[in-house]
Amino acid sequence: MLKINNLHVDLEEDSKTILKGVDLTIDSGEVHAIMGPNGSGKSTLSYVLSGRDGYSATKGSASLDGLDIMEMEPEERAAAGLFLAFQYPVEIPGVGNMTFMRTALNAQRKAQEKPEVSAAEFLRLIREKAKTLEIEQDLLKRPVNVGFSGGEKKRNEILQMAVLEPRMCILDETDSGLDIDAMKLVADGVNALRKSDRAFLVITHYQRLLDHIRPDVVHIMAEGRIVKSGGPELALDVEKNGYADILAEVG
Repeated sequence: MLKINNLHVDLEEDSKTILKGVDLTIDSGEVHAIMGPNGSGKSTLSYVLSGRDGYSATKGSASLDGLDIMEMEPEERAAAGLFLAFQYPVEIPGVGNMTFMRTALNAQRKAQEKPEVSAAEFLRLIREKAKTLEIEQDLLKRPVNVGFSGGEKKRNEILQMAVLEPRMCILDETDSGLDIDAMKLVADGVNALRKSDRAFLVITHYQRLLDHIRPDVVHIMAEGRIVKSGGPELALDVEKNGYADILAEVG
């Protein structure tokens, strides 16, 4: 589903190379996790895949279902099925949560040449998704992320994911700043969305999230490259021994 080949990326403002040859293949139905020290390029990878400004791919490729996403605008990537859950979701005062999500859904449906969802249809849909994810109805009525706790912001991202039904979901340190109860709720929401035709890329610092979102493959990133891949036991090894041994092993 997602194939990244020898991807090199520069930070445009100072021409600094952040990604130095990333190779990664994620198949349908799989959950992959990326861990690594600060500054290794984990979040940069999520930004580049989603089309954030300020980054320039200088070499290599990235495709989603065979489509070259590096040549697409961010909204085109979203319509193709790519979703990014932010580490720090922004507040949007004055914009109702349900209005925001319905607008996003209908923009994608229009891009996909599908009929738009009416207000009544959307209300049924959002209530059903919120109930499945155990999200309070009150959260739907508030402005986007305004006054939300850290856990509520992250759960709202999972609700957006449930509404938009993307094929490829990227979670950028979605456990950041969450207590253990909030993290479990977010993980439960992600697990409820796991399907054979949907894939996840989970970027995290901590193995504790992977106790709840069990990945198929764990990758270690360092200095802009994926330096080691393995099963869930690799995350346990990092939790126990840190990154030093792995970095020494790969040179």
